[in-house]
Amino acid sequence: MWIEWLNSIKEGFGSIDWSKVAGLFVYDGQNPLMFNTGLFLFLFVGFMWIYRLLAHREALRLGFVILFSLYFYYKSSGLCFLLLVLVALSDYSLGRLLGWLSWKWLRRLCVLASMGVNLGLLCYFKYTNLLLGTIADFVHEPFEPLDIALPIGISFFTFRSLSYIIDLYRRQMSPVTSFRDYLFYLSFFPPLAAGPVVRAKDFVPQIHRPLPITPALLGEGIFLVMCGLIKKVVISDYISVNFVDRIFDNPMLYTGFENLMGVYGYTLQIYCDFSGYSDMAIGIALLMGYRFKINFDSPYKSGSITEFWRRWHISLSSWLRDYLYISLGGNRRGTVRTYFNLFITMVLGGLWHGASWLFVIWGAWHGLMLVIHKFYRRICPVAKDYRPGFFRHLFNVLLTFHVVAAGWILFRAPSLDIAGQIFTQIFTNFRPEAIPAFVSGYAIIFVALVVGYLLHFVPHRWSLWLQRELSWAPLVVKAAVLALVLFFVLQVRSSELVPFIYSQF
Repeated sequence: MWIEWLNSIKEGFGSIDWSKVAGLFVYDGQNPLMFNTGLFLFLFVGFMWIYRLLAHREALRLGFVILFSLYFYYKSSGLCFLLLVLVALSDYSLGRLLGWLSWKWLRRLCVLASMGVNLGLLCYFKYTNLLLGTIADFVHEPFEPLDIALPIGISFFTFRSLSYIIDLYRRQMSPVTSFRDYLFYLSFFPPLAAGPVVRAKDFVPQIHRPLPITPALLGEGIFLVMCGLIKKVVISDYISVNFVDRIFDNPMLYTGFENLMGVYGYTLQIYCDFSGYSDMAIGIALLMGYRFKINFDSPYKSGSITEFWRRWHISLSSWLRDYLYISLGGNRRGTVRTYFNLFITMVLGGLWHGASWLFVIWGAWHGLMLVIHKFYRRICPVAKDYRPGFFRHLFNVLLTFHVVAAGWILFRAPSLDIAGQIFTQIFTNFRPEAIPAFVSGYAIIFVALVVGYLLHFVPHRWSLWLQRELSWAPLVVKAAVLALVLFFVLQVRSSELVPFIYSQF
């Protein structure tokens, strides 16, 4: 009996394809590890089981999270995870120096050194081909782009590390005294690939706190993960693969109305894609006992472009404000300089998004709109407690939405010619008679757009009510709801993995 049992085990192990098992631990550039993959779900379940076992053994728990985070980044970007370790080691050392240096010029030298490392890596990987290509175009010489692979999320972890050094220079926090703690902060995997841009002064104090994983926190985390999955897979990926990509690939094949629907589709797609990742990152961190600040606050409800940037990608817009806009002088050096600082901040923010002049133009568009709004508020001041009526507010929201949507054309279009074609089709070949054919021919797309925007514009208290109900539900109910959402997501997901848009930045 025992011999037969052992033989059956041996046969079972013999039938396993060990090359596929080994593949779980080897980087695959065609299938990077992301939150919306089945492999991540499988690994995360095992991770959380071990994580909870180590709940009261802090040193082992922190070490385990660091190893998993580095593995996660290796599976996402290969050996580029070594760059993350390099940045952590460099800025941890510079941070310790800043902790005991008192001479201002030496402290500034430390900041410049950190900027050299972080921005140097960022510029090399993101902007080398853009710079060389621009020079080649200027001198009318052929240019073959260099084979430089962009590490996923490099913009996010370099900005996080740089903010730590600047906060130390400004004496807004004390240096981290353990390299383990700093590596834990910088490599922490939930925000690693696409944000939020978590700051050290907000996160480091949480590292050594007891894990407060209450039923309410667990419910909130599960709710955010489910919201993120639905936004990303059910809405963003579906309208992208089945409609938006076709419009932006060849806008001249479609009427102006269809082009406008494509713009509305991408406006919804990029919000659901990016806020979906943020929701999952914040939710996963909550499941581990760590809390991040909100990164999106229903941005398309904004009544002005200024309000939009207070609601969209809050961690980045506040980073640009605190470390770039204020460093340039902010609003302390006169009206004209304020407008210039605001404009150049948005231009550089556009360049941060990628090595394309279209991103720069997109940033300049938003910078110009912010300057115009600031100038308007200057010549037409309103009382702080002023609240516009319903129709005035509706007009402001619609105007802001379309200003933002026009900018998304520049953000998404593969070239300036394609962007021009989309604008041309919308304004010269609208053809409203095509509306019924669009609604019937793209019925599911139309429903997805309507449902996506309705969910965005519903009162925030509705989602808070759902979150609260899930938080206080029994664990078996939480598990059942999560299983149903996962089943639904698996039924509608695309056959090919659609990467997160902002993981490319």
